[in-house]
Amino acid sequence: MKLILHAASPNSYGPAGGYTVYVAMTSGILFIFGFIVSATLGCTAGSIDLSEGMFRHLVVTGRSRVALYLARIPAGLAIIVPLVAIGFTIVCLVCVFSAPTSFQFGGVTVPQGLSVSGLESWAANNAQEVVCQFPLFDVPSGGLNPSSSVGNTITNEPCPGQGGPQGGPGLIKIHPGGPVPQVQVTHTQLVQAARAIAKADFSRYASRFRVPSNTLMIDTGLWIELEVIVGFVVGLGLGSLIGQRTISVIMMIVLQIVLTPILSTAKIPHLISLQRTVVGLATAHLTPGGLPVLAGGGGGGGNPGLLPESTFAAVCVITAWLVGWTIIGAWRMKSRDA
Repeated sequence: MKLILHAASPNSYGPAGGYTVYVAMTSGILFIFGFIVSATLGCTAGSIDLSEGMFRHLVVTGRSRVALYLARIPAGLAIIVPLVAIGFTIVCLVCVFSAPTSFQFGGVTVPQGLSVSGLESWAANNAQEVVCQFPLFDVPSGGLNPSSSVGNTITNEPCPGQGGPQGGPGLIKIHPGGPVPQVQVTHTQLVQAARAIAKADFSRYASRFRVPSNTLMIDTGLWIELEVIVGFVVGLGLGSLIGQRTISVIMMIVLQIVLTPILSTAKIPHLISLQRTVVGLATAHLTPGGLPVLAGGGGGGGNPGLLPESTFAAVCVITAWLVGWTIIGAWRMKSRDA
């Protein structure tokens, strides 16, 4: 749809691809809905024989019930994994070939792939745009104004919407609250401020791309497929345990959408160790760098809001969920009356 809208009216609708669209489609849509679809398929595979009255017909064949259960894992994954892979491939192709032709950072067109010194040099040559539009995260006041603090807006000429006299010496506006002192600055000070802003923003500049890198796309694809496998295996075990698809699907959705974000960020006294056993928290800690993780923040464990957990512990938790729910599902099928 975005391809059509952009082709019809490029001035009104932005490009259908690019890094920003890729992040939204992968971590915001494919990750969540891939889990829900795979969990629904798993819950269906684990309960459909019982609900449709076919379980007894499978039992009379003489095949091991455990073997019948285990056979559903590769069969189900053979369906859901390629489907997710196809959808992910389409997203990658669109995001790469329909990406914007220029790289925007803070609303300013900036060359991509610059080093720290390269970004500072570019900022010095475009000081007015940098100080007016670049985001301010940790800009030291330096010698510009000893009373200033993080969050200063430094302008050589009034930025759009800030008012003030046109041209002439610059202003330093100090926020937040209180009277706004105005300090004249020279062009040298303005360049100095632009360099400081560029240096402070470099880590965020370097983590954004015009198009997703090949490494990021490969890591993201494997990460999404891991979430799909977890959703299917857990859903299969839960469906087999309960023997009813609808309740199982609802429980899986509540786990992913409601419980996982809460248990992964809230620090509940005496239950932190238990919270770390949530599989959603474990997969969030394996988020590829360059993607937002659960509840926002940088990828690759860069969200300080998440409960701390090592990569080894996250892998152990995921493995335990896969093995544990497989054992539970197989045990329930083996012990169920035909």
